[in-house]
Amino acid sequence: MSLRSMGVAEPHGFLLARTIGDVTGQRQLTAYGTLYKALDRLERAGLLESHWEDPNFAATEARPRRRLYRVTTAGETALADARRADAAAADHAAGGVPAPRPARSEAR
Repeated sequence: MSLRSMGVAEPHGFLLARTIGDVTGQRQLTAYGTLYKALDRLERAGLLESHWEDPNFAATEARPRRRLYRVTTAGETALADARRADAAAADHAAGGVPAPRPARSEAR
């Protein structure tokens, strides 16, 4: 289940880290700094946008402000492409897609 399907349009970094851990059962990208470096690279590549939440909202909950992330249109496209590539690779590995044919030798 995705965060978006749960009604979270702009998750903050800690929520992303917790969700990654819950979904994968691992702590990949959840070490301090590792996730944020990856998010920064995705943002510099134009796949994410981020902004700081309203300081008044954070103050009402007596906590620091959170940086919120949103997938861009380019990010959505890249994600869809990656999912298609993963599905094609899985089909090929399962025997659902024929392996590439060897090149024909030229007739003499």
